[in-house]
Amino acid sequence: MDLPPGCNLARDKENQVCKLRKSLYGLKQSPRAWFGKFTKSMKNFGYIQSNADHTLFLKRDGRRLTALIVYVDDIVVTGNDTEEQLKLQKYLS
Repeated sequence: MDLPPGCNLARDKENQVCKLRKSLYGLKQSPRAWFGKFTKSMKNFGYIQSNADHTLFLKRDGRRLTALIVYVDDIVVTGNDTEEQLKLQKYLS
């Protein structure tokens, strides 16, 4: 492992190990921030967030229905409107 830029250590201490006091992957609130941004994005795309389960998003167009649910690190999309499912897949990619 190379030392980060700006780390000034004496030559005799170059091979020492640093102990991290903070997670490498971000803050504890990162998942909440991600889901907040995801929710805003889905609402802008025309989906309605369910009151019963806040991870469920629905879009109705007459008799056509598309449902999206988030579970941990998976997203499940189902419904009877294949055209909307393709649009959603393109939007999310």
